[in-house]
Amino acid sequence: MRGPAVGDTIWQIANSVLTGPGEKMARYELLNNVAHKDLRVATGFGPAFGDDVGMLPAFPSEFAELQREYPIFLRRDAGTGPWQSVVLLGFEQRENLFLQGGRWNASYLPGAAAKGPFLIGFQEQRIDGELKLEPVMHVDLEHPRVNFTAGERVFLPQGGNTPYLEHVADVLRGIRDGSDFGADMFRVLDELGLIHPVNLDVQLDDRHRVTVNGLHGIDRERLAGLSGADLLGLNRAGYLEGVYLMLASLHNMRRLMAEKQRRLRAEDVAPLSNAG
Repeated sequence: MRGPAVGDTIWQIANSVLTGPGEKMARYELLNNVAHKDLRVATGFGPAFGDDVGMLPAFPSEFAELQREYPIFLRRDAGTGPWQSVVLLGFEQRENLFLQGGRWNASYLPGAAAKGPFLIGFQEQRIDGELKLEPVMHVDLEHPRVNFTAGERVFLPQGGNTPYLEHVADVLRGIRDGSDFGADMFRVLDELGLIHPVNLDVQLDDRHRVTVNGLHGIDRERLAGLSGADLLGLNRAGYLEGVYLMLASLHNMRRLMAEKQRRLRAEDVAPLSNAG
């Protein structure tokens, strides 16, 4: 019995990475080096950490890295919300074909996974006599990666940030900047008619077929037919590079299909081995 196709809402899938399979309610606290001085973060990968997801949010700030290993698509909630770029990890809602034996089998880890139990919130701070909303880091204390005994330390013994926390801060900044940039970019692409539905209906072998619904991509023909002025506008805004990176990423579908076929063959062989 195969699982369902990749789910309808990308943020439901993203939240499963935040909260893990135990479905505990997230409990965010403003991160500080007093209350959380002994905090550690487990860095392995697997279903226990909520990594068994079929797709993850992606951000234009990481497209150059993502396109080398992951196919990049677009989705939007309920078919009418804002567009969100995603990377496809598998052909079922709880299938991540990059997970192998506690490892994430890729040279680049998407920011949505690399951020772990952390996110950026905003806090009022008085700067030069004015109240301003400043980004601050929060941690989900119910996240399955959070513990106080094993994994990467968050703070140094004297209270400073560890290299791990500095890396997470960089990841979160990339997500924040990429999210804002992406919202404008995808709105413009939609206005130009460059976004079209993609029907993923893949025949893996004689007995296995998979379908993923709700994905969209860049319309190559429409892109080729754009006026010089429109292309110049996309280039000046910094959007054209992202468009071509998304198109280039689609060759990674072959990698996903090959890994899916390999696992299906292994499943078919397993009953024969047990019978012997």
